[in-house]
Amino acid sequence: MKTIFSRKMTQWIGLVGLVLLSNACDKSISEPTYDAYTPTALDANGGTWKTYVLTSATDIEVMEPKATTSTEYQAELQELKTTAAQLSQTQREAVTFWSAGGVYRWHEIARTLAANYNLPPVFNEATGKYPVPDAANPKADPKFPFTNPPYAARVFAYLAVAQYDALVATWNYKYKFNRMAPGKVDASLKSLVPVSDLPAYPSEDAVVAVASAEILKLMFPGEVEKLDAQCVEHVNSRLWAGANVRSDVDAGTALGKAVAARIIARAKADGMGAANNQTLVAGMITAAKERGLTMEWKSLETPARPPMLPNYGAVKLWNFSTAERNALRPVAPPAIGSSEMEKDLNELRGFAKNSTREQKAIASYWSDGVGSYTPPGHWNRAAARLTRQYKHNELRAARTLALTMTAVEDAGVCCWDTKFYYFTARPFQVDPSIRSTIGTPNFPGYTSGHSTFSGAAATILSHLFPSESADLDAKAKEASESRIYGCIHFRADCEAGLKCGANIAAYAVKRAQADGATN
Repeated sequence: MKTIFSRKMTQWIGLVGLVLLSNACDKSISEPTYDAYTPTALDANGGTWKTYVLTSATDIEVMEPKATTSTEYQAELQELKTTAAQLSQTQREAVTFWSAGGVYRWHEIARTLAANYNLPPVFNEATGKYPVPDAANPKADPKFPFTNPPYAARVFAYLAVAQYDALVATWNYKYKFNRMAPGKVDASLKSLVPVSDLPAYPSEDAVVAVASAEILKLMFPGEVEKLDAQCVEHVNSRLWAGANVRSDVDAGTALGKAVAARIIARAKADGMGAANNQTLVAGMITAAKERGLTMEWKSLETPARPPMLPNYGAVKLWNFSTAERNALRPVAPPAIGSSEMEKDLNELRGFAKNSTREQKAIASYWSDGVGSYTPPGHWNRAAARLTRQYKHNELRAARTLALTMTAVEDAGVCCWDTKFYYFTARPFQVDPSIRSTIGTPNFPGYTSGHSTFSGAAATILSHLFPSESADLDAKAKEASESRIYGCIHFRADCEAGLKCGANIAAYAVKRAQADGATN
């Protein structure tokens, strides 16, 4: 079998241990340097597309710009010409970096942050407890946040939604005012990046830079200075490139900040603050036993570590209601002692003793454990790369990421609801002879998070990129089965997770079909 692992291995090289640098152009970051491209379409009707948090594209007012014949605009053109004559090599490198796409680059930054902060707290001998990261003191040990898979899914979803809503508003005003790019106004001005017929006011890059930085500062409060520096560099890169005049970026900066404030208000009220409520755990176990549970999950760490985010299943959803979440919850898994459970156990016993090299490689590739950008980050990167492969404009790229990552966060919420609803043991607790080769996740088994995340991501991406559906489905199946190869999950955990993820993503597909964009 030709695996996704064999085709995609280079995606994983150099990830663990990346350090987020204050200068986004520092080439020590192990990510590709992409060339700018001219989008295949401009989506002139993008200002009418359905938003997530904004009620409409006109929620936030943007003032009409000065005419290109005005004294003020002509002075701005002269500023660009003066700047172009004295660019430094560092500034040129910044232009190259950010011209790959602001939406793409900010998700790249988010994945790097997720990897750097994916570090579970270490037991404190003095207090006799596992410390909880403190948002009010994010640089203390342990650093805030611990970017586990549910937290990472939430980061990517909010980042994508902020970019998308801000860009829908941007497209509305671009085509309302229809002020073209400086290079279209003055042919003597040579831009360092491709110039399309997309109106320039307000600047889409400034909007994306500010909205993205504001969201990531909320999620990673210990990185404020670095994120501010990256934001400034991104905005300035448009002036250095000759792609926007100063009033373009000023309008974009104000709009991006205003939209981000709306998204942040939702984040502060979405229930994440109560996701780690450990006082609920005893009641969850009791309720699961009343439903027929005979062996509950227990931490295998010494001393026992509290389970990860037991109340994450109550976090606010993006694409459907809590009642629909309950309806999506899979039926109970096979009971211990049943023929179905014995079949799954025998399969795992076989993998524990005789895994092939390929199966071990797949389990390792998809492990997405400590120091990685987690399974949601894996799919975030796949989605981002597809937006470049198909040469999306910034708005359509943001839509792709928003549809994908809201589906992925919804998948995480539903999966965690299911995990703590049934509270089932993992294979190595049912049979101690079964040993995982890739670590022991600190939360109940059913359903598989990898499978649920992957089923959701592959389903929405297959809708958006139908010619890629076979590869995406294979990738999701491989991600799911990797947990069986690694003896982390029973096959029932994985099959139920894949199916549930696809059902969750069906809501994102329904949204995509009705949001005003084609496909």
